Amino acid sequence: MVKETKYYDILGVSPTATENELKKAYRKLALKYHPDKNPNEGERFKAISQAYEVLSDPKKRQVYDEGGEEGLSGAGGGGNFHNPMDIFDMFFGGHFRGGERGERKVRDMIHQLPVTLEQLYNGAVKKLKLSRNIVCPACGGIGGTKVGITPGDVVIILDEQPHDTFVRKGHNLVMQVDLELVEALCGCTKSIATLDARHLIFSIFPGEVMKHGDMRTIISEGMPHYKNPFDKGDLLIQFAVRFPKKIMQVEQLKNLLPNGTEPLVSDDAEVVELELIHDHGPRASSSYEYETHGPQGVRCQTQ
Repeated sequence: MVKETKYYDILGVSPTATENELKKAYRKLALKYHPDKNPNEGERFKAISQAYEVLSDPKKRQVYDEGGEEGLSGAGGGGNFHNPMDIFDMFFGGHFRGGERGERKVRDMIHQLPVTLEQLYNGAVKKLKLSRNIVCPACGGIGGTKVGITPGDVVIILDEQPHDTFVRKGHNLVMQVDLELVEALCGCTKSIATLDARHLIFSIFPGEVMKHGDMRTIISEGMPHYKNPFDKGDLLIQFAVRFPKKIMQVEQLKNLLPNGTEPLVSDDAEVVELELIHDHGPRASSSYEYETHGPQGVRCQTQ
């Protein structure tokens, strides 16, 4: 058990976080609170950098886990942190600034680019308009530089937009397909429109009862792998069974379906009635929010 969790809390990870989880957390927070995007969050950006600097170093992390910040101070590491911008530059491929630590470099330019899931799947060409200061040509300078300083990089962050049908989970795609009760019990054939405008047809065979929340997989119909587009993840389908509001043929259904179990009733049991829940009215409460998505928040495609 660690002595304190302050640095873990700053990064939003657990004390058992792996190296990759730490990197992912730092990347997200550093980009969000970078001074170029949030000039008023300098102290938070500094705290994020310090937390990552300690936890990304196995030796410092062990000292921190055993003794907290006090332990770091005792080990000679308390308060001796690198410049937050140095850590940011190193993480995103830059170099330490300062004479004795290497070549000085202009701060990177960060741009967030919204992209659709179709564009991530199929590829796309995007135009980006950027402005920068240049050294006077009459002085023999080169655009985008300062004297003795290496030009910075343009860091483009792809911001995936929500999709109406699919949710991306790594290389896999997840979607919801609605089934009528008769389809779930007796089988059916469904069609799916893919991100590259193809149509996939699959069948639920008669007798293969599909329950609400059941999942099935279509192999190699997920997202293409980076630099290897022919290698794809899988498409995960989650089924949502829609029940009819009323059934008239009750006796026929009883003869077809398995019998239910009778409840064990005690002598002091009380008979009550079920009522509909309304979203408004004197008995409604705003303390609860009812989820309107399908199972696990997956979006729906209905044919």
